[in-house]
Amino acid sequence: MDDVAWMRLALAEAQRATLHGDVPVGAVAVHEGRVIGLGRNRREVDRDPTAHAELIALREASRALRHWRLDGVTLYCTLEPCAMCAGAMVLARLPRLVYATSDPKAGAAGSVLDILQHPRLNHHVQVESGLLAEEAAALLVSFFARLRAEGQRG
Repeated sequence: MDDVAWMRLALAEAQRATLHGDVPVGAVAVHEGRVIGLGRNRREVDRDPTAHAELIALREASRALRHWRLDGVTLYCTLEPCAMCAGAMVLARLPRLVYATSDPKAGAAGSVLDILQHPRLNHHVQVESGLLAEEAAALLVSFFARLRAEGQRG
């Protein structure tokens, strides 16, 4: 599979997050051509502020590799990571992140902050962005439009 196929899998995870009322963000951790971690936002269903798609996928990847260092892993995310998730990627020594759409309000891979390339940190993550950005953005726009519409009805 290639980057597009892995991102499509992340988009499918993002779509599943909406089934339990969570913001549609998905993540897939890939090592040597196989999925070793899947994540989707679960903050609402788990009532956990740390239940971001990226952290869930990173935890699964660490369990699969039986190590906290994620050497050789690429993480595919539908949304630019926040500061918490970007920090976890640095701490996990993640070599590569591919994300779909930017987050101009909370993005920490270059939009608001750039934790992944911060010169004072001991590890830098190679970042590629924009892959299937329109599809990922459309999921988010649709989700928030529905929330606003439901709020106006109630």
